[in-house]
Amino acid sequence: MASSSDCLVIIPTYNEAENAAAIIDAVVSQPHQMDVLIVDDGSPDGTAAIVKEKMAEYPGRVHILERKGKLGLGTAYIAGFKYALREGYTYIFEMDADFSHNPADLMALYKACHDDGADVAIGSRYVSGVNVVNWPMSRVLMSYFASKYVRLITGMDIHDTTAGFVCYHRRVLEAFDLDKIHFKGYAFQIEMKFTAHKHKFKIVEVPIIFVNRVLGESKMSSGIFSEAVFGVVRLKIHGMTHKYKDYSNIKQTSNA
Repeated sequence: MASSSDCLVIIPTYNEAENAAAIIDAVVSQPHQMDVLIVDDGSPDGTAAIVKEKMAEYPGRVHILERKGKLGLGTAYIAGFKYALREGYTYIFEMDADFSHNPADLMALYKACHDDGADVAIGSRYVSGVNVVNWPMSRVLMSYFASKYVRLITGMDIHDTTAGFVCYHRRVLEAFDLDKIHFKGYAFQIEMKFTAHKHKFKIVEVPIIFVNRVLGESKMSSGIFSEAVFGVVRLKIHGMTHKYKDYSNIKQTSNA
């Protein structure tokens, strides 16, 4: 691995030309060295070209996986996770490209895993109230109660079950069969947390303020939330019939 960083921030993109350069700059400038992997799904607006300019600006720090067509959020992250494991990163982040996740909060997620021993650190909108800015009330309620519903059905002690701002220690991803993660949309976020919960990894929520995007178009839809809500029952049934290794008494190491 060309970089000496132990952190990789994975950012899926589709038509994020307005945000790509700025979000890369913001991640690369964090106090602890963090690398960036953009997973671009064939953006017709030139996102990939902007990323490649940043790759030249930050040699060994910025990387890209280019895919043909919109293949889904979940598959983008799975491709990113496999890249991160292959390249030897220890702390692997999920993050949106549109600044709805504040890059400055990356350090809080890193600290929760690196310093405090969490296996999964979630940037949570709901652990300390409802910390969402500039969303329509209908969308806030849909998201908030979807997380409440998921928590009730699955038994996870997580307030923000659909959160997309997450840090994983590599041993969590190594424990999963990534090719058997079923969901591609925002239900993917629930499935990842549910699987970590069933393996009894240490999961913590770090309060953040989520700000609706300023530039570009949202990829959110009611269909995405429907997948999340109705997929939960499937996860619950699978969890009742599948055996999971217990990692609660297995300590982290620097590379596992």
